[in-house]
Amino acid sequence: MSVLSRLREDVRAAREHDPAARSALEVVLAYPGVHAVWAYRVAHRWWRAPGLRLPARLLSQFARFLTGIEIHPGARIGRRLFIDHGMGVVIGETAVVGDDCMLYHGVTLGGRSSRREKRHPTLGARVTVGANATILGPVTIGAGSSVGAGAVVVKDAPAGSILVGIPARDIAPGHAASARESLTDPAFYLDPAIYI
Repeated sequence: MSVLSRLREDVRAAREHDPAARSALEVVLAYPGVHAVWAYRVAHRWWRAPGLRLPARLLSQFARFLTGIEIHPGARIGRRLFIDHGMGVVIGETAVVGDDCMLYHGVTLGGRSSRREKRHPTLGARVTVGANATILGPVTIGAGSSVGAGAVVVKDAPAGSILVGIPARDIAPGHAASARESLTDPAFYLDPAIYI
């Protein structure tokens, strides 16, 4: 796939995920999540080249300065990632993000170990992670899952999970459609039972 095709694909993904996106030009010029992903793609290519790890880290830090989004160049990110708003997003070095994922502001894909090992999460394809959610350690979130705003995930979750609370738990195994609808209702987050 050519670079131009990949750029178009990222712009299309932003327009599909964000109803506020009025034009491709607006996405190209004013979407920091898209800019952060583009900078990551360059930094990741450098990260894999002998002798270019320092420039890769410097580019990722410059992108962080400009966008408020920190993506380590060692992370592996699939196609069509969309980061909505984005401020405060952190994606660690050994994180893996599948195709067609969406992250909201304040999301952390962080580690729990200081050893040189797989220490960050793996997100399957089509995973949505809500605002200020934290996923810690080498856990795997299955394809098509949703992580609610403010959740703290520290355990693996199967495909189609709806994860909420601290620590996060799957709120509706086998009833994903109705549970997914409740994630968009602000009153849902006022129920103290989901945090127990």
